[in-house]
Amino acid sequence: MDRSILKQHLAEAEARVTLGMHHIEQQRDLIAKLESGGCDSAEARGLLALFEELQVEHIAHRDRLRNELSVITD
Repeated sequence: MDRSILKQHLAEAEARVTLGMHHIEQQRDLIAKLESGGCDSAEARGLLALFEELQVEHIAHRDRLRNELSVITD
């Protein structure tokens, strides 16, 4: 793959990782609020688990792109 395209894909992957971290943080805050109010947090916890699974995939993809970029020479 062309280096410039890889850089673009890496930038997009970095943005997804950052956004994913934000979503996870927000979901954890929501769970804390629900539980402190005595509400059921089961659905929110399920969504958090999904966010965390997706984050693992986003990080792995970003790392693969970083690796690929590091071995490409111009």
